[in-house]
Amino acid sequence: MAIAKRLQRYLDATGLDYEVLPHPRSHYSAQTARRSRVPLYCLAKPVLLEDDAGYVLAVVPAARRVDIGRLGRQLGRELRLATEAELDQLFVDCEPGAMPPLGSPYRIPTVYDEALEGVPDIYFEAGDHDDVVHMAGDDFLALLSDSIHGRFSLPAALRARAAAGPSGGEAR
Repeated sequence: MAIAKRLQRYLDATGLDYEVLPHPRSHYSAQTARRSRVPLYCLAKPVLLEDDAGYVLAVVPAARRVDIGRLGRQLGRELRLATEAELDQLFVDCEPGAMPPLGSPYRIPTVYDEALEGVPDIYFEAGDHDDVVHMAGDDFLALLSDSIHGRFSLPAALRARAAAGPSGGEAR
């Protein structure tokens, strides 16, 4: 499949440099990073959330987890994970579980965690489980320049503690 058509049109329209890199098939972020030989902090991971006001795409480094409670408080929303069926309906040109961390081509508001700032190179799912997009970190953040950003992630190692704590919960 290579790169999702909507994502490719969007990236091409920006004029920013990017490349699509193949890797052995993977099924989750850590495996994608490992098979792409990319550090987890360089792989941008999207998490689709929703509430009665609509969807929001939260983007964090793959080495971190979204703290849904913290993000919800920052946005003044009651967020929850979107369903797999909703993901499939919104990202129709992507394989299930391989959505890119850019909501603009899909008309979904995006927020990003400040842990992505200062990362020299960013990689992300291209719409399938066999390719990643690589671009300069500053260029990736330029694509998100109209997005809200803040600190709403936790290190992946704190996953169990976060889920049990009073902060609200966290996501994959």
